This record gives sequence, C-alpha cells and structure tokens, in this order.
Amino acid sequence: GAVKLQLPLPKNVDGVTLDPNPDWTFDALLVELNSIEKKLNASSKFTKTESRQLSASKDNSRRAFVMQVSDDDVEDMDRDTRNEVGDHFLMGGKRFACDEIYLSDSDQSEDDQHIELQRDLMDKVGLVESALSELAHDHQLTVVEEVRDQLSALEAELMDESEKLASTLERVERNAEARREMNRKFDVQYQRKIAEALDDHLTTVQRDHEHRSQIEERRIRDDAAREEAKRKEKAIQEEKVRQERIRAEAKARLEAERVEKEKAAALEAERKAAKEAAAAAAAEKKSPETKTTVPLEASKVSRDVTSQPAKPISDGQKHSAGNIIRVTENAQKLEEKRLTVYNEIAAQNEALGLGSNKAYRKFEMEIARRIKTITGSKETVRVKAVELIKLISDSTCPQSISIAMFAQKVVSLCVNPTGSFNSAVYAYGRVIVQVTSKVPLAMDILIAELNKVCIFTVPKYIVYSEAAFQSKEAYYKAIGYAEEDGKIESTDSYVDRLSAYMKLYGALVQTEVEGCQNLHGLREGWAWIARFLNVFPANLYTAAALQAFLEMAGFSLHRRYKTQFRKLLDIIAKDFLTALKDRGDAKLTKVLVNLRSYIESNQFLNEPEGWRLRSSLESHNYNLDSGHDQQYHYQQFY
Repeated sequence: GAVKLQLPLPKNVDGVTLDPNPDWTFDALLVELNSIEKKLNASSKFTKTESRQLSASKDNSRRAFVMQVSDDDVEDMDRDTRNEVGDHFLMGGKRFACDEIYLSDSDQSEDDQHIELQRDLMDKVGLVESALSELAHDHQLTVVEEVRDQLSALEAELMDESEKLASTLERVERNAEARREMNRKFDVQYQRKIAEALDDHLTTVQRDHEHRSQIEERRIRDDAAREEAKRKEKAIQEEKVRQERIRAEAKARLEAERVEKEKAAALEAERKAAKEAAAAAAAEKKSPETKTTVPLEASKVSRDVTSQPAKPISDGQKHSAGNIIRVTENAQKLEEKRLTVYNEIAAQNEALGLGSNKAYRKFEMEIARRIKTITGSKETVRVKAVELIKLISDSTCPQSISIAMFAQKVVSLCVNPTGSFNSAVYAYGRVIVQVTSKVPLAMDILIAELNKVCIFTVPKYIVYSEAAFQSKEAYYKAIGYAEEDGKIESTDSYVDRLSAYMKLYGALVQTEVEGCQNLHGLREGWAWIARFLNVFPANLYTAAALQAFLEMAGFSLHRRYKTQFRKLLDIIAKDFLTALKDRGDAKLTKVLVNLRSYIESNQFLNEPEGWRLRSSLESHNYNLDSGHDQQYHYQQFY
C-alpha cells in the first residue's frame, strides 16, 4: 500500500541553507528558490512537470508537506540519490518528522496505485520549493503564535490592568464613601456642637434672666420691707399719740365727772335750802324739771374690739341740726385725712391739664380697658395687675393723674352692676391689692373715692332733719342718690348701687395676696363692722350695706377672728335685726330675711362664690352671657 509521510524539511541541501532569512524580500526569496531548484535538478532524476508560480499573496492556512512514494519508485531510484535523500530524511532533518502514517488497503491494483502515485508526484511542486513553503508557513505560524502569544500577553496584561483599574476604582469609591461618611460624621458632630453651644447660650441667658429677676424681686422685697418698717414706725407713733389722747380724754372726763358731781352736790344743797325757805309757796313757785339729752359718744374701736357695741339708734329719735352726722372720731379723722390727700391730688391734676389734654384721655382709655377685662382667673389677674402697674408708672403720664384715673375707673365698676361684676369682684380686689402694694398712694385715693360716692364705706350716716335739709331731695343727694335729667333715682336703683360699692369694699378688705401687703385689709374690715354697729340706725340703707359687706368679707373675718366675729353676729341678730323688724316696713322684709338666713345658717363658714380664682384651664369655661355683660359694661364705662 501507499505510505503517506509528513517529514520535516532539512536545514540545508548540498550546502544550501533551506531556512529562509526572515528579513528577505519576496524577490530575493524567488531568486534563491530558483537557484536551489537548478542545483537539485542537476543531481536528481526527479523532474518538474510543471513550474510552480508562486502567488504574491501569503497563504494564511496551514498545509503540511506530504510526500507519497511507492515501493517501486524507491527501488528504481539510483543508489546515490536514494542515499542522499535518505540521509536528508533520516539524519539531517530535524525539522521533518513523521507525524502521520496513513496505511490504506484498497481494492485497486498496484499498477493503478503506481500510475496514480506518479500522477500525484508529477502534479506536485519541487521538493525544495515545498520545503521552503513549509518553512515559510512554519515561520508564519511562528509569527502568528508569537502574535497570539503577544495578544494573549496583551490580553492578560489588559485584563490585569482592568482588574487593577477596577480595584483602583473600587478603592477610590471606598475612599470616597469613607470620606463622605467622615464628612457626615463631621457634619453631625458640628451640628451637635452648634446645638450644644446654642443650648449653653440659652441656658446662660435664662440663668442671667433668672438672676436679674431674683435681684429685682429682692429689691422689691427690700423696698416693701422698708416701707413696712416706715409704716409700722408711723403706726407706732400714731398709736402713742392716740394713747396719749385717750389718757388726756380720760383725765378730762374724770375731771368733768368730778366737777359735775360737785355741781350736783351744790345744786342739791341749794335745792334743799330753797325748799326749806319757801315751803309755803312751793306749789306756786315750783318750776318744771328739764331733761337734757346727752348725745351718744362715739366709741373708739380698734382691731381687737371685744366690748358690746352701742345699740342701734332708730330714726324715731330726734337730733339737732348739729348732730345729724353719725360717725366715730377715728373714722372721721381717717376720712378727713384721705380727703385732704384726694383734694391735693385733684388740684395738682387740674394744674397739669387733666381735663383738657387729649393724650391723657387716651391713657385713661388704656387703664379703663385693662380694668374692664379683669376676670376671675389667676392668669388674668396677674397680667392685668402687671399691665396696670406699668401704665401707672409710665413716665409719659404724670403718676398723680394715672392714680386718679385708676381710682375713678375702679369705683365706676359699681355703676349699673351686672352679673359679671358679682363674679369678678374678688378678682378686682386682688388686682387692687397688687397695684397698691407697688403704688401705696393709689390705696388712699381709691378709698377716698369710695368714701366720696358712698358714705357707708367710711362708715358714716346722715340723719334726716328738716332743720338741716330744705327737702327730702336734698337729703337724698347728701346720702348719695344720683340725679338724672333733673330727677332723683329710685330707691331700688340706689340700694343696688350702694350694695355694689359695699361689695367692692368688702372684697378689698378681705383680700390677701402672697407677697403683697394689703394696705386696707382685715383690720380695717373689723373696725368698719364695729363702728357700723356703734353709730348706724337700723333701716333699709344700713341693712343693705351690712348684708353686702358680710357676704363679701364674712368668710375671711370669721377665719381671722373666729369667736369674736360670732359675738358681733349675735349682737346683729339680737339688736340690729330686732330694731329692723320693729320698723314694720314691708321693703325691709327681703333684706331682713337674707341677714337672718346668713347668720342662722352659718353661711360665713362657706367659701363664697368667686372667692377662689380659677386656673387657666377653668377660665375657658366662661359662658357667653358673661362675655356679653362685660362687653355692655365696657361700653357704659366710657
């Protein structure tokens, strides 16, 4: 059978190097191949049947050099050629190797194979040319392999660089994320520091504010303590003067009693002598006895009154024109003192243009608005008191004018009183106490204003006398009746207004505010009720005044004086109510029943309505009617 061999080409043939120079040009390579072919043709019986025309283009596909030699051809070859070829095949060709041996069994005859082999050999190119083609092809493959290796190396390097780039990008991203996280932490830390600094600043400001407030409160307390010390010292001096005056009066009274006794003894002796001398003419010359009426001496009542007050005087008793005003000596002196201060302030305000300056009118409206919006809540009382103190202390308006406006507006609350007045009267008292504790002069002016419009707040009573008053209308005006359109108001309207004045006065004297001194407190309230029972007769006016005062101040008076207050109530029930009942006036029935019910049912033990101020939450529960009353009252206020 035919043997198909793929053998490596020898490096040289007949001393001619077969390995081409990689740097040869194509034309040089063709010349060299032709030279080698000529040499081989001269020494070999192989003939070239057809000349190979090398293509100018390179073959990129790999083709193996294949030689087919039959056994007969091998035997026909001369020995020299066979040896030469064998030497090249067997010894010199390191580049040729028998990579593949194909053994083929065919049904054709050996002659056919011989003819086909020869035809194949005749079709092939020369040996040298094939070797050179193989070498060129191997070189091309080598170059391709090198290029592939370089490409692989480049790809590996590129992948390595890509991995490095990805790693670098990842590292950069991590660094950027770390930097962003660090920036976020720095931002949070910075914001925390800013918040801490702001909190420290606010804390410092608050601490400084509290410190200033404490200093201001301490200063106010010190001023109040100094004022209190001055007031106590003044009260001590007045008490000493009063005691001295009492001792002088007692001494004078004893002296008068001694003189009276001596005169009575002398008169008795003279009378006996006259009787003995003119016994016969006693019936004719006897003269009628005259009785002199000694006016009731005004009792001097202090805070600790324990003696039984004088019995009420009825209107049926006769009084001279000089004895129509019933008031105790101390009450009269206090009234005159307040009235003097009031007149001085009024004259000073008149000189400052109180009635003509429009700016003062605007200031008056501001004070009135604060007073009319007072309600029975703690926060409202505190805010309104602060605002009023600020307005009175405002340098844009003289303080004497501000005080006079304040007193007038407070007293005018009692004109046409409504339900809102009764619910807020204790709040009015608290605001008054807080304002007057900072502006003491305002208390004297306010009490003087009350004494001026309602003589029962002194307490003082004017007895009707035909000799002193030309008509009943003149008497009504003297005791406080108002005149509208030339007509005197009705008694019911006057009694309602009188009761409102007494309720405001009673709410004021019983008010006690922590941290503030009431300049006209329970001591004056106790003195008022004792003086009232000493000098007031029992009638409609005095009964209405007493009822209003007890309703407002009875609870606090009982808390302070306890059994002493009960004794006063017993006197009222025993003497005053009895005298009131004996009058037999149907108009007195209502007030008589109310006073008796107040005493017998012990209403003074119960906390009055509105006495305890509401908290801020409770203040929202005001009904609309109350707000309507306040709005109406506010319009009437101006």
